Amino acid sequence: MPQLDNPDTFKAALVVLGNEILSGRTVDTNTPWIAERLTERGILLAEVRIIPDVEHLIISTINDLRKIYDYVFTTGGIGPTHDDITAECVAKAFDLPLVRDDEAFKVLETYYGIENLTPPRAKMALIPQGAKLIPNPVSAAPGFICENVYVMAGVPRIMQAMMDHVLNEIKAGKPILSNTVTCGLPESKVADDLTELQNKYPDIDIGSYPHYRGGVMGLSIVLRGTNNESLDLATARVLAIIKDFGDEPRALSIRSTGKTIEELA
Repeated sequence: MPQLDNPDTFKAALVVLGNEILSGRTVDTNTPWIAERLTERGILLAEVRIIPDVEHLIISTINDLRKIYDYVFTTGGIGPTHDDITAECVAKAFDLPLVRDDEAFKVLETYYGIENLTPPRAKMALIPQGAKLIPNPVSAAPGFICENVYVMAGVPRIMQAMMDHVLNEIKAGKPILSNTVTCGLPESKVADDLTELQNKYPDIDIGSYPHYRGGVMGLSIVLRGTNNESLDLATARVLAIIKDFGDEPRALSIRSTGKTIEELA
C-alpha cells in the first residue's frame, strides 16, 4: 500500500466502469455519494476515472492507481453478462487465476436456488484466487477485495450496501472538515488574496467556485482540512477579505467547530 503523505488523511481513487456511463444513457450518481462517504471517514477521493469495458484499459488503470493511492474503489462490471469483465481484468492485473469461489457460489445458490443458478449467474462466483468477498445484502452476488482494490457493483443501491460494509472494515483518517463562505464578489477580485491565504495555510485546501443563482452571480469559497485551528483561522481571514472589498457573506456553512460568523470574524 502507498506511503501516506499526510498520516491524518488517506487518499483514494475511484474507477467507474461501463460504456453506459460514457454514452450518457446512465447518469453516474455513485461518484458524489462515494466522495461524501469517504470524506466523512477522513479518506480523500483524489482521482476519478470513467473508462469503458475494455480489458487492457481496465488492467492498466487498476495497476496505475493501486500503486499511487491507499485505496482504489471500482464500480460496475461484475454482473452476469458478456460485458461484465471487471473480475477477470482485476485477476489479470494482479496476475492471479480467476477461480470459482466456493463461498460466493454457495451464496448465489442459496439466493437463486440451484435450479435457477444459470451459467451467467454462476459467473458471478468467479473471483481472483485469494480475494476476500464483499457481502451483498441486496442481490447476493458479492464484490471482492484484492489488496487495496475494492471491487463493487455499479447499481447504486447495491454499491451503497457494499460500501457501507467496506467503510466499517478499512482504516480511516481524521474527518475532513469543510467550511463554505458565499458572497457576491467576482472571483477575480479575491484571487490574489486567496493565493496568499493558500500559501499561508498549506494544510487547508481552498477553492473558489462562481455560481449563478436566481439571476445573480455569486461566489462560494470552500475550505477543507483536518486541522480545526487552521481551518477556523483561514475561514476568519476569508471573512475579512470579503469585508475588505465592501461585501458581506451571504451564507456560511461551518462544519468544523460550529462557530458563528461573529465568533470567527
